[in-house]
Order: sequence, then C-alpha cells, then structure tokens
Amino acid sequence: MDFALDQKLVDYLAELDAFIEAEIMPIQRRDDNERFFDHRREHARTDWDNNGLPRKEWEELLAEARAVADKAGHLRYAWPEDMGGKAGTNLDMAVIREHLAAKGLGLFNDLQTEHSIVGNNPFILMFKEFATPEQMERDGEKVRSGKMRTIFGLTEPNHGSDATFMETRAVPHVKDGKPGWLINGEKMWSTGMHVATHGMIFARTSGKDGDALGITCFIVPADQIKVEEWMWTFNMPTDHPRVSLTDVWIPEDSYWGQIDRGLGLGQSFVHQNRIRQAASSLGAAVYCIEESVKYARKRKPFGKPLSDNQAIQFPLVELATQCEMLRLLIRQTAWQMDRMEHKQVEKELSDKVSMCNYWGNRLCCEAADRAMQVHGGMGYSRHKAFEHIYRHHRRYRITEGSEEIQIRKVAAFLFGYLGPRKKQFAELGL
Repeated sequence: MDFALDQKLVDYLAELDAFIEAEIMPIQRRDDNERFFDHRREHARTDWDNNGLPRKEWEELLAEARAVADKAGHLRYAWPEDMGGKAGTNLDMAVIREHLAAKGLGLFNDLQTEHSIVGNNPFILMFKEFATPEQMERDGEKVRSGKMRTIFGLTEPNHGSDATFMETRAVPHVKDGKPGWLINGEKMWSTGMHVATHGMIFARTSGKDGDALGITCFIVPADQIKVEEWMWTFNMPTDHPRVSLTDVWIPEDSYWGQIDRGLGLGQSFVHQNRIRQAASSLGAAVYCIEESVKYARKRKPFGKPLSDNQAIQFPLVELATQCEMLRLLIRQTAWQMDRMEHKQVEKELSDKVSMCNYWGNRLCCEAADRAMQVHGGMGYSRHKAFEHIYRHHRRYRITEGSEEIQIRKVAAFLFGYLGPRKKQFAELGL
C-alpha cells in the first residue's frame, strides 16, 4: 500500500503557494486590506448598522481574489471537466483544503465565508448528478457562470437534524390557467440570502412526517422569499437569516431532481462538504499546534524555554498525534469516495465521512483552545488568530449535521442498522 501523494498533486501545492505569494498576497497587503485579517477583522468585515451583514468592501475583496484565482485556473479545480473544471478528486480537495487551512488566516483561504482560491462548491457536482437533461439545459449555464446563486433551504426554525419532519409544504396549484406549486413555510440559517438569486427550498409534497420520500427540492426566485430576521452569530458578520414563504406560487417545472426525491440532493451536498470541512478543520488544528510549538520555544519565563515544561509538551503531543491519525482517515475516506458512484457514498461510506467530520471539527476547537492557553494573554487577544478559528470552527460541530447526529450515523453502521453490515447482522438473525 502506497501512502505517498501523487507527484502531480505535490507539484500543484507548490504551484498554489507560488500563486498565493505572487498574486494574492499583494492584494491583501494593498490599501490596508490587512484589517480584514488582523485584530480588526470582525469589525472590518461587519456592517453593524446594516443588520450585521458583511461589509461591501469585504465581499468585493473576496470577489477580486476569486476572479484572480479563476483566471489562473485554480478556483474551479474541483469542478467536472464538462462544466469548466479540472475534475479535482475528493482526495485532491482534502489535501488542498488541509494545506491552505494550515497556513492560517488570509485572503487565499478564509473559511468564515467558505472563500478559497480553490473553491468548494458542492452545488456543482450535486447539480450535475441530480439535474435532468431538461433542468441542465434550463439552468446549467447560470449555475456554471455564477449567475444563479442559491441558498440551501433545508433547516427550519422547528426542525434541524430532523429534516424529514419539515413543516414547509408545497401543493399543486393552478394560477392564471398555468399549473404550478403553492409553497408555505419557513427556513432557517439560509446562508447567502443577501446575494442569492434563488432559493433551493425543500418542501414536503407527499407522505408523512419522518418519511425520506415525499420531499422535493424547489427552485424559488429570491424576490419571493421574505427575510424575517438576520441571526447574529458567535462569529460575525452574519449572512444567515430566518426566511419565510407565504403562498408563494412557482411554475410546475421549478424544481431540481425528481418530485418526492429531493432529499437525495441534500445528502449529496453534505457528504462532499463534510469531508472537506474535516480536512479544513485538520489544517486549522495543525496551524494552532505549530504556532504553539514555535511560541513555546521562543518564550522564556523563569529563564528557560516554555517548551521545557511537560505541562506544555504533553497536551500538544496528544493533539499532534490525533492530527496524524485523522489525516490518514480523511485521506483514505476521500480516496474511497473517489472509487464509488457518487450516490453510493451515503449507503456505503457515510459512517467514515461522519467520523472524519465530527472528530476533525472537535479536534480543531481543542487545538485552538490549547493554543490560547499556551500563548497566555496574547492567545486570548484578537492579535492572534486562535479566537477566530475557534469561533468559526465551533459552528461546524453543529452545521452539516451536528456531531451527535454524525455519531448516531456511525453507530447505525457499526451496529448494522444501516450500511454494509445490515445484511451481515440479518444473516445472523440479529
């Protein structure tokens, strides 16, 4: 078994490093753009007088960096070739995401907004896998070009992990002689609503609460979705509103995938996101550990390096050990994902994806907390990146499936209630 990374990928990491230094860092250093990344970052990014939304200057800076990365051929690295990308694999993306996150905060990769010079856009593969030829013809170019920007409307005020109990309903309705759908409901944490053109609104179209079938993914114009309030969060700015749809009518063909089978789109989305989030959390954890090691070697209280103390060494050793083990699991899981049909991941590998994600996110929070402790007062200040890393990655322990839900998924596979072992336990009469 060969654990070495493909030389082509190793060379690409070096290419990215050179690109960052030559093209991205000059933009970050220009016009005091460092304010978005140093101790002023939260204030610089947040328009406190406009519902806590991202400042225009911040989003324009991110857009500029993405445009430069796109021109250089990096932004769409993970997209399918027939959609303008380089068909980067899940393994490639796991390695790249860890590599970039391990560099710390910067315009090259700022996960608070899922911004990166190597874009993570799971909507692209989701659309490719689930859109019908007619839907691809209708919306494909808009999705590829970014003219169609969607929110992901699955979670509701009363339903998060229990998505199959959603209260949003869509019923057939004829308007002005045209067949269509009438949608009523609310959605929560509708990220990106302030710049969205449409909403992917999941609604029950048949069945009963708890049924996986009977949910459809509708595409609703953003101007028909009402923002009720912007939810201020642990890490600001916010682009996460609570929204509502009241007697919203859309034409009959305004959906992606198939009627009553929309939940598969959501499952497709989370598996790609979870493995990449895990890799990013791993990279951020590595950054916290490495910064702590360097600081402990330099800091000399009582006339000797802080690193001489086992109370400093041992916690960082444990974290470093966990990083090494997690890296292997992430890369193995990503490699396995690349060797099976996209829709099979949920059935055969979902437990491993969940293992990577929940443990990676937890590990990152622990590493950031330890880095604060090692750095003392400066670690607690905003002059170090640790508080920002902690506040951002803490949300990953809730989003894309809380860690409790992911642990439950692992348990279901382990005990044979789901996954490949279900048949094995059935044959044993268990």
